[in-house]
Amino acid sequence: MMAYSEDHIALAAEYALGTLDADERAQVETMMAVDKDFTAIVHAWEHKLGVLNEMVGSVEPRPEVWDKIKTAAGLSEPQAPLVLPEAAPAPVAPVVEESPVVTDNSNVVQLSAQARRWRNVAMFTTAIAAALVAMISVGAYQPDLLPAAIRPKPRTQVVEVKTPSAPTPSAQYVAVLQKEGGSPAFILTVDGATRNFTVRKVDATAEPDKSFELWLISDKLPRPRSLGVIGNGDFTARPVLASYDADTINSATYAVTIEQAGGSPDGNPHSAPVYTGKLIESVPPVAPAR
Repeated sequence: MMAYSEDHIALAAEYALGTLDADERAQVETMMAVDKDFTAIVHAWEHKLGVLNEMVGSVEPRPEVWDKIKTAAGLSEPQAPLVLPEAAPAPVAPVVEESPVVTDNSNVVQLSAQARRWRNVAMFTTAIAAALVAMISVGAYQPDLLPAAIRPKPRTQVVEVKTPSAPTPSAQYVAVLQKEGGSPAFILTVDGATRNFTVRKVDATAEPDKSFELWLISDKLPRPRSLGVIGNGDFTARPVLASYDADTINSATYAVTIEQAGGSPDGNPHSAPVYTGKLIESVPPVAPAR
């Protein structure tokens, strides 16, 4: 392909844009008839403009728009004939014969045409940029407004949703706290996973100004450890077993003593145990599914 000047490329763009006068269009069509490469440049511009033309539909201006245009142009009412004022006769100057001066304006005309052509091309490229921005924005937010040929294809994205597994039930332990041979006074329940425990009152009534206090007794500990005062309600929950290991918890003896109101003041039992019991496994742990 031969090299073309910027003026030739701008000429091809304006031909596709439809802004050339009759003489310039004839020039372009003559070049297209003898030069297939130049014809390809013109067709390339026509293809670019054709894509933009598909994006814009024809819009008929409203009648009031035409009325405003006519008013602004002074065509809303019949125009009076133009009357030129009579000019005073000019004084006759003596005729002086001078040799004619010939001015070559060809370069000025050519530069003016080139400036106009590049101005048109600049306006055209600005319109292309604005149209592309509009097309990208419409494609991102309202793709249904675009023609089907240039509408972006929907993207399919596979998202893996992981359903959280249900918590696995932990082992449960229970101890019946009672006098030897007597009926149950309290039921102690321990969760094997959290090591939280709950004491349920069954058949026990504290004396006035006295409190029931729960103790953990183990041969692994130097002395009984208080697990707190049992409340006056039907259920008392505590998390204090979390500081002991599982073997100590499972093998210990749990005892209830009667202490002063509010519990032992020094962390030691002040009476013999009135109710005792040991934990047994009531609900085994569930093995994880494979």
